[in-house]
Amino acid sequence: MIAATSIRRSAPRLLHQVMAAGRSNAFYSVIGSQAGSHLQLGWANHHPHSAVIQSYSFSTAALEETVVLQTPGTVTKKLRVLNMDTVKDILKELNAVDRNSDGRIDTDELKQLLRKHNSAFTEDEIVEIGELFYAGKSGGSVPFDRFIEAIDRVVQRQESDTVEYDESGNPLKLGSCGNEYLFYKSHGNMDWNIELTHTPPEKFVDRLAYNAVKAVRLAFDAATGWNGEITQSKVMNRTIYLETIAAVPGMVAAIVRHFKSLRTMQRDGGMIQMFLDEANNERMHLLTFVRMKNPNALFRAAVVGGQFGFGSVFLLAYMISPHFCHRFVGYVEEEACSTYTKIIKAIEEAPEGSELAEWRTQLAPAIGRAYWKLGENGSVLQLMYAVRADEAEHRDVNHLCSDIKPGQINPVFNTEEKLNTMLLKYVQDIMERDPNKPLQHQ
Repeated sequence: MIAATSIRRSAPRLLHQVMAAGRSNAFYSVIGSQAGSHLQLGWANHHPHSAVIQSYSFSTAALEETVVLQTPGTVTKKLRVLNMDTVKDILKELNAVDRNSDGRIDTDELKQLLRKHNSAFTEDEIVEIGELFYAGKSGGSVPFDRFIEAIDRVVQRQESDTVEYDESGNPLKLGSCGNEYLFYKSHGNMDWNIELTHTPPEKFVDRLAYNAVKAVRLAFDAATGWNGEITQSKVMNRTIYLETIAAVPGMVAAIVRHFKSLRTMQRDGGMIQMFLDEANNERMHLLTFVRMKNPNALFRAAVVGGQFGFGSVFLLAYMISPHFCHRFVGYVEEEACSTYTKIIKAIEEAPEGSELAEWRTQLAPAIGRAYWKLGENGSVLQLMYAVRADEAEHRDVNHLCSDIKPGQINPVFNTEEKLNTMLLKYVQDIMERDPNKPLQHQ
């Protein structure tokens, strides 16, 4: 979601190039014996030994400033925004990776295609996209024309925030199977510069959740003396205890949804995996912090009591109102972002030689450096930034999930949306390339 947002901010300049002067009235078809002057891009040019010769034709027939896509036996479809030159560039790349000369792109060929654009896609992203595509097509492939049509729809939506599918739906014909078991989330190399945002409560349930969080925070701050001077001991006591509580909601949500899926024998829409990851992420916070301070027996007893008390109440509340619980967690995470911001500021402004100043250079625990990819010399200060970024993500996810309707696909990890983002990045990179630079087969 974050990646898609950044693309939407940077794309318009390039996408206008896709649609501007080159937007000649053009015609794109499979099997080309069209009237008028046209450019033949035959399979024979790329696969001279192929027994079956097919061709792709482009014509300048007047079709009201649009590129039109046509396939044998189907109704002609208009390409809303892509111009002829862009379509030709895409088709040239598709032909270059089409190893079996069938005019279709499968998972391995898609990964090969994206590796030609390694300035836009990392290898991890390419592997993830390959898994999503394989799941969405159940191991199948997509005809070139549908792949190009899908790119056209994504570019159109980038421009207008709307997309009109015909009765056949998404051109890629993706299934939703992958949402049920695929969830890729790397907590390393994240953007640490988060914003302290607040979602105003609108409904009665929202106000109830907000006031409950404020009351609990005031009581906890008073009991722990948090509003006084910040010390290493105070930070460790607070973060360790709160992380033992923070890891509960995600697991409860996953368990309740898991049992509901079993009872109803229906899909969950990809929410279970996301909430399990959230719970494990909070657990990783805890496992990192306990390497910096080992809690005593009294502290551990308080954790056990907190688990029984909060865990039982939250489980009951989630079965009654998931909306309330996700809104509650969203407000808890708003407070967590505020707390970690206060800790970071205290570390950065601590006088040289003080105990807090040590955290500016002190190595973070090895498990934290590995999990958040902080590098060999990752410091405790960097660790705090990484943890805060996690809390900001949980804040946004839970506020979003509080409004999810039953049966809705996970809006945070929607395989179709992720593949749409891939298509947009792909066409962006095509436009960024030097037009005189030849495409290299890799």
